[in-house]
Amino acid sequence: MPASETAERTLVAEVIAIGDELTTGQRLDTNTQWLAQRLTDAGLLVRYHTTVADDLQANIEVFQAAAARANVVVATGGLGPTADDLTRDAMAAAAGVPLINDPDLAAHIESIFTSRGRVMPPQNLRQAQLPEHARPIPNPGGTAPGVDQTVGGCRLFALPGVPAEMHDMWAATVAPAITAMTGRTRVTRHWLVKCFGAGESTVEGMLGGLIARGREPLVGITASQATITLRVTASGETDADCYAAMAPTLDEIRTKLGELVYAEQPGGEEEIELHQVVVELLRERGQTLGVSEEEPQGLLAQWLASADVGGEVGGVIVTDASASGATGSLADYLIAVKAGLDGSVPVAVQTPAGSVSKDILLIGHPSIHRALVAKHALNLLRLELLKQS
Repeated sequence: MPASETAERTLVAEVIAIGDELTTGQRLDTNTQWLAQRLTDAGLLVRYHTTVADDLQANIEVFQAAAARANVVVATGGLGPTADDLTRDAMAAAAGVPLINDPDLAAHIESIFTSRGRVMPPQNLRQAQLPEHARPIPNPGGTAPGVDQTVGGCRLFALPGVPAEMHDMWAATVAPAITAMTGRTRVTRHWLVKCFGAGESTVEGMLGGLIARGREPLVGITASQATITLRVTASGETDADCYAAMAPTLDEIRTKLGELVYAEQPGGEEEIELHQVVVELLRERGQTLGVSEEEPQGLLAQWLASADVGGEVGGVIVTDASASGATGSLADYLIAVKAGLDGSVPVAVQTPAGSVSKDILLIGHPSIHRALVAKHALNLLRLELLKQS
C-alpha cells in the first residue's frame, strides 16, 4: 500500500466517477469535486481522480488499480437497477468474489415501492445484490443502497450518482467510517489569498521558498483571467490548529506581496472578486462611482451592477466618453476606459484629489482581454481608495 506522506500516517484516497454521460462530456462531473473536497477536509491525500464509462471490463480494471494504490476509494454512480449500472458487478469481480442476494435489502427496497403505492419492477432486485463480505450503506433518500467493501488494505465505498443521496450517505456513513479508520478527527483547511497586478511567474518569484512543494503549510498558486489565487493548506486536529499553523506563512505572504493582495478568505466559500472589493470600499465610505466605457462589450458596468445589488454605490453608471465631467457633480469617482489602439487600452480614474491613468497592454489570450482591462481599471481605483484610508 502507499507509503505514509508524513510522520503521521496519511491515507491516500481516490475518487471514481462512473457513467457514459461523464466520459462523453454530456454532463459535468461535480460529484468528484464535492467528494475530493470532503476527503481532503477529512485529512486524506486525494491523489487520483478516475472517470470511467459504463463498461464492465473497464470498471473492473479501474477498481483493481484503485485498490492497489489507495487506502480509501469512493466511487459514485452505477448503482441503479438497469443493465448499464455495473458498479456492484465490477466491485465483486475486482475482488474475486461473487455477488450475493441480500434478502433484507430486497425487502427494504420493496417496502419503498409499497409505501408509494407501486409494485416493484423485478429489475430493482439487482440493487439488493452485494459483493460477498461487503456491507450495505443505507440510502434514506432512494432505492439504491451503497456498498462498503474491503479489498486487501483498501476500503472502497460506492455511492449513488444522485448528488442529494450521495451527500446524505457520505455524512451518515462514509465520513464517520473514515474518521474511525484514521483514529483521529484530523482535518485539513485552506485559506485563499487573492492577488492582482502581477503575473503568476512574478508572484511566484516574489514568494521564493514559500511556494516549494512538500512545504508545510503548502502554498499553491493558480491564475485565472489575470487574477492570482494562493491556496494555503494546513492539517491539524482542529480548525484552530490549522489556521494557527498557517498564520506565519500568511504574514510572510502579506509582507512580500503588499498591495497585490486584494482579498483573503477561507477555502470552500464563493471566491471574492476584485469588483466586489471595490464596491465594498465605496460602500464603507458612502461614496459613488461613475463608469465610462467606450468598448460596447466592456465588463465594468456589468460587474459593478452585479456587486452593488442594493444600489448604495451606484449612483451613476455612464457608458460613453462624454462622462469626463461626472466626478464631483454626479459621482465621487469615475473610471474611464477608452477604445484600445495598437495592443493597449488607456484607463483612467478621476478622484476628488485628481486623476491617475495607465495604459493596459493586451497580453495573453484574446479571450481574457476584456476581463484584463476591467480588472486593471478596478485595481487602479482600489489603490486610490486605499491611499485615502
